[in-house]
Amino acid sequence: MVNPVDYADRTSEPRNMDALNTSTEKREVRVTLVSHSTLLYWWPVWVFGYVCAIITALGGIRASVDEGKSILISSGNALGLTFLTVLLLVILFTNMKLRGVYSAFAILFVAFIAVLFAWLGWWDNIFAFIPDLNVHMNVGFYVVFSTVLAIIWALAFFVFDRMKVWIVRPGQLTVKEMVGGGETSYDARGMLFEEESDDLFRHILLGFGSGDLRITTAGAKREEFYLPNVLFANWKTKQAQNLLSVKLDKVE
Repeated sequence: MVNPVDYADRTSEPRNMDALNTSTEKREVRVTLVSHSTLLYWWPVWVFGYVCAIITALGGIRASVDEGKSILISSGNALGLTFLTVLLLVILFTNMKLRGVYSAFAILFVAFIAVLFAWLGWWDNIFAFIPDLNVHMNVGFYVVFSTVLAIIWALAFFVFDRMKVWIVRPGQLTVKEMVGGGETSYDARGMLFEEESDDLFRHILLGFGSGDLRITTAGAKREEFYLPNVLFANWKTKQAQNLLSVKLDKVE
């Protein structure tokens, strides 16, 4: 015959352990926010640079230079001009903020002008207007330029941008400085957490869902944090708002 007390003790213990584990998991849930520099959006330049190097290496021609040396370049201007176009567009749109409908209008306008000029055959006339226009980059230029830019991009993305992070836990926001190990925590009560409108070119086309976030704390010492270029901003905003809305019970 089973002792009712012993049976109750055995059945209640796993439930308490499950509750404890669930509580522990909830405490460990967090969202880490990293504000990146505009170098985040420069990946198409060095990626396309490697593509141009491969195209030039496979289908390029040899050109003589000083001291009898030769370099491998593309046979026409199209590849070099395309690379310059990509570089200039990235420089332009990463330094000029156009949000919402203005960003979409700017991209559609540039695309419309490019297609219109091509359909009317004006590009050849424009290039012919500039005497001796020849844009050629050799394989060495593409490889060196892309490699240096890729290293700078990686250092910014994985090291320098993560020197300061914002960690959202249930009911609490913590600002953590990696250098010096300083941390400042803020209570979630009255905290405003919002995502600003998207820039179509930067956030959607180049950032794969990045965005700019703004956090405003409440209380006597009111502070505002602006976090530009946060990856997966929409998803992280929803997760952070859910965590900040959690009210932690006091443990006696």
